[in-house]
Amino acid sequence: MAQQALVIGMGKFGMSVAKSLSEKGIDVLAIDRSKELVDIVSGLGIEAIQLDATDENALAQAMPSNRDLAICAIGEESKESSIICTALLRQYGVSRVVARSCNTIHARILKLVGAHLVVNPEMEFGQRLSSRLIYAKVISDMPLGSDLHITEIQIPEHFAGSTLLELSLPKRYEISVIAIRSTKTDAISLPNPQAVLHTEDNLIVISKPDAIAKLMENRQS
Repeated sequence: MAQQALVIGMGKFGMSVAKSLSEKGIDVLAIDRSKELVDIVSGLGIEAIQLDATDENALAQAMPSNRDLAICAIGEESKESSIICTALLRQYGVSRVVARSCNTIHARILKLVGAHLVVNPEMEFGQRLSSRLIYAKVISDMPLGSDLHITEIQIPEHFAGSTLLELSLPKRYEISVIAIRSTKTDAISLPNPQAVLHTEDNLIVISKPDAIAKLMENRQS
């Protein structure tokens, strides 16, 4: 049986989450106050209903306790509504409640009312994008909590012709290569420490947040 998710708030973030979950085979029920937004989501083939998720009796119609996951994606336009909605979802016994925050104080309150996970998509996007803006060779960057990042980088020119064993990235930069992507074929392979790197190779690595900066800034390493 497919997992069931409730996504509340069909702004850009909520609609994107609902669409992505649905594409992954999750049974999604989308909720919004706006009939126009509900109609848009329904047009994507996602079940959607119009109701006020801050109304306890109205929210009960969606049977949130039957859902494996509930995402309160209500945006900055109504912080109070997102707090009430999150509290109600926990009250109904949803096993995992994810709430969207707009700032640090809002995030703190969402955690206090019971959110299992609080996300700030704008802040997280900015953090991921910053490395790409600063370093042209960074293709993508995804934080894993506050201590580690998974990053895809184009290899520095002076890496070409060397092996991972010769480069000693874990010892010199605390960077571990977990995969190599060939930009010629888009194929991803596990790293072979003795295989020679080529200019068309991208490295997918796991590291501490400042490790990539040290690597990119040390052009002679």
